Amino acid sequence: MKSFSPTFLHPSFLHPALATALLASLMVASYSSTALAKAQPDEPEMTFDEDETGDEGDPEMTFDEDETGEGDPEPEFDLDVPEPEPEFDPDGDPSNGDGIVEEVEDVAWQDIIVVVRKPFLKVSRIELQPSIGITMNDNLVQHYQFTGALNYYLTDVLAVGIEGQYYVKNFREPFDLVARQARRLPTVNKYNFGAALNFHYVPIYGKFAVLDTNIVHWETSLTAGVGFTQSEVLPRDPALQPFKNTLITPNLGIGMRFFLSKFMTVNLGIRDYIFVDSFEAASRTETEGDIAKENADSSG
Repeated sequence: MKSFSPTFLHPSFLHPALATALLASLMVASYSSTALAKAQPDEPEMTFDEDETGDEGDPEMTFDEDETGEGDPEPEFDLDVPEPEPEFDPDGDPSNGDGIVEEVEDVAWQDIIVVVRKPFLKVSRIELQPSIGITMNDNLVQHYQFTGALNYYLTDVLAVGIEGQYYVKNFREPFDLVARQARRLPTVNKYNFGAALNFHYVPIYGKFAVLDTNIVHWETSLTAGVGFTQSEVLPRDPALQPFKNTLITPNLGIGMRFFLSKFMTVNLGIRDYIFVDSFEAASRTETEGDIAKENADSSG
């Protein structure tokens, strides 16, 4: 039969053993804390500025919206109002502000003058043109011409029209002088009436100011046409019969008109009527006008 008996260690032996056990436990604890620290992820550290913490109050934590990702950014509004640009004066002094006017004087409506292009357009208009004229190339008998023309404008510068003339004769002073001094009656013809078909073209248009207040519009027109004129021989002997001639009469002319209003103009011009007339023969003895017409002298 076996028996158990306790064994007691001497106190001198316990001191080294306790020191060894304590050292081993410290090493195991240090290794465990190191392994746990490696297993857990690193957390961001919070930093505080000394200016924000100071000595009073608790530190405030600030977060950037871009880093946190929380909240939408507030919309930005452009509250800048554009400044008006300075007015530029082309007549200003470049050495003083480069032509920028600092003060603008008040301008009244009366100071603004608008020049219209034309008072009206003549296309598709009908024009009634009465006129009076006088012959210039005959020093024995002079004629006053009364004319009425009716024109229709195909475009603003081109027109076609008809005209009629009526003549009133007037003997000039040389007619009587020749009869008294040379004791010979001159051979003359008078004009009775005429008509023509004319074409008008307006190549020039302009305007000018009268006393800086009124604008007067004007234009220059060219005329060409063809028609007829009736002339009548004035016999030297009152006992002889007169005779009449019908003359083909082309004409050329140039004129200028001034617009007084939309319905009235003043015209000035010169017209050349070209024809070949027949005069009484110097040795006429025939009493009848038809026979005398066959023996008449022709002259342009």
